[in-house]
Order: sequence, then C-alpha cells, then structure tokens
Amino acid sequence: MNKKNLLAYGVVAVLFAVVGACTRKEQAAAPVTATAPAGVTGPVQTMFTQSLPDDKGVQQALSQWKGKPLVVNFWAPWCGPCVEEMPELSALQKSDAGKKVQVIGIGIDSPTNIADFAKKFNIAYPVYVAGMSGTDLSRQFGNAQGGLPFTVLIGADGQVKKTYLGRLKFDQLKADLANL
Repeated sequence: MNKKNLLAYGVVAVLFAVVGACTRKEQAAAPVTATAPAGVTGPVQTMFTQSLPDDKGVQQALSQWKGKPLVVNFWAPWCGPCVEEMPELSALQKSDAGKKVQVIGIGIDSPTNIADFAKKFNIAYPVYVAGMSGTDLSRQFGNAQGGLPFTVLIGADGQVKKTYLGRLKFDQLKADLANL
C-alpha cells in the first residue's frame, strides 16, 4: 500500500469518527420516551410499598396515591433540567389536568438540600426525599443510565404507561395524559 492510499484511508476513518460522534451527541440531547410493555406493575408495586419523608421530614406512605393516575418525577436540586421543568410541573398540577392526575417528585439528594430547595421554590405538588435509593427505584422503571430528570406516567390501574428520560416536552406529556 502506498502513502496516498494510507492517507485516504486515514481521512475516511476520521470522517466516519466525526459523523459517529455528531450523531451520538444528537441522540443524547433528545429526551428518550418509551411506552412500557402492557402489564408492567412491578416497579409501581415496589414504589407503593415505600414510605419516604416529605420535604418537611414527615414520613409519607406512597401507597396513598394508589388508584390515581400519576406523573412521578425523579429529580435533584443540582440537576439543571430538573429545576427548569419544575415550574411547568407545578403549573400542570394547578391546571384542570392536575385535577385528573397527581404529580409527585422523588428527590435524589439529602433531606437538607431538598428541604432548602422546597422552601426556596414554590412547588405545587408533593416532594419526597429518597436519597440514592431513588436512583435504584428509577432504574426499576427502566432508567438504566440513572439519568435525571426521569419521569414515569402511571395509569390509575397501576400500570406504567410511558417513561421520559431528560427534560420533559410538555406538549407530548399533555397528549399522553389525554390518552389515559
């Protein structure tokens, strides 16, 4: 093989690497949504067996939300996209749609950090402190990467209807809520 062919192969290899890296960045930037397989209830039942402290430190049974459609948002105060979507989640909870669905937040951080955050921002839905065990619970719902924010749409029947990884697109969420 001569130097011209070697150089040509090198240029082609670099081009493929650049295209691959750009494509991967575009895929990572878009929120991932998935429809759960019919009958998925295991993680929901696990969630309902838990009691977590709320932002005021009072233990709350998550089973209190059984039988109601839920938007379960896994978040952290240090997660920029999480913080950005919280006003919209609060607005959803306050809206007419919020009368048909309950938004709950499961915080992945220390009780102090979540309490301080809740005092600073006017969150219109219940916020619970799960610490790092919240990451484990989100993984049971299909969040293999453990990324935040991660949101789960659960029907009144206790089945996972859809999951969203990354900042929510509220037009899509509202359309999915209309289909419940």
